[in-house]
Amino acid sequence: MRRLIINADDFGFTSGVNRAIIEAHTRGIVTSSTLMANGPAFAEAVQLAKTVPELSVGCHVVLIDGEPVLPAERVPSLTTRTSALRFRDGLKTFAARAIAGRIHADEIAAEATEQIRRIQSAGLAVSHFDTHKHTHLFPKILEPLLRAAAACGVCAVRNPFGPRFPLRSSRLLARPNLWTRWAEVRVLHRFASEFREAVDRQGFLTTDGTLGIEVTGALDESLFHAIARSIPQGTWEFVCHPGFNDADLQAARTRLRQSREEELRVLTLPVARAVLAQEGVELISYRDLK
Repeated sequence: MRRLIINADDFGFTSGVNRAIIEAHTRGIVTSSTLMANGPAFAEAVQLAKTVPELSVGCHVVLIDGEPVLPAERVPSLTTRTSALRFRDGLKTFAARAIAGRIHADEIAAEATEQIRRIQSAGLAVSHFDTHKHTHLFPKILEPLLRAAAACGVCAVRNPFGPRFPLRSSRLLARPNLWTRWAEVRVLHRFASEFREAVDRQGFLTTDGTLGIEVTGALDESLFHAIARSIPQGTWEFVCHPGFNDADLQAARTRLRQSREEELRVLTLPVARAVLAQEGVELISYRDLK
C-alpha cells in the first residue's frame, strides 16, 4: 500500500501564494497545507481556507526569516536587535546555534504555542505542524515543538527525512544541482532516528518520510513523474510550494519565485493525478492519518 499527502507550504505568505494553494487544491492534487501564523497574508488565507473544507490545514511554524508572533523581548534567543526585531535570519546560523544549545527550549515552545493558537483562534482546526526550512529536524528544536503542539491538541507532525534514494541515481547525476542538494540533505539524515524516537515517545502521528525536499525550486513535470514512480511502500508526504510570482512575492524574502508558478502548473496538470493513479498511489490528507 502506498499513500501520499501532498502538502503546500507557506500558506499566508502572500496573496498570490494563497490563491495558488487554493487552486492547486481545487483544480489539482494538493490535499493539505501549512499556514504561517505570522504571514503578511494570514487573514486572507484563513478566509480562503474556510471556503475549502476538504483542505487539511496545519501550522507552518516559523522560527527564522520573519517576525515572531510574541513580543521579541519574550524570545531573545530567537531574535536579533536591528532596526526591526526579527528572527535571526539564515538556516546555517540557526542550525549551528540549535546544535550548540544556544536557543532556549522554553522560548521555542512559547512562540510555537502562540502561532498554533493564533490559527485555532481564527476558527481553523490545526491538523498537523511542520516548520519553515524544516528547522524541526534538529532534536533540540523538535522537543519543545512537540511539547507546544501537544498542549494545543495537535498530534501530527511532518517527518522531514526522506528515503535514501528519492530518485533514480541517473536523475540525480543528470542534474548536478540536485546531486548537491541531495548530498546536503543526506548529511542531516543522522538526526532521523532521534526524530522517530521523540515522535513515538510523545505519541505523535507522522508519515514514513518526506519527498520533494531535494527538488525544491527545481520541480518540473519530468521530476514529478520520476518521484511519483519511485514512491516506496507506506505513507509519505510530498512537499510543494505553489504560488503566483506577483509584486508581493517579488518584494518578499524568498529564493522561490518563478519556480512557484511552475509548481502550480505541474500540480494542476491532469496527468499528475493520472500518474499517481497508474502507480496505485492513494491521495490522502493529514486528517486521514488519524
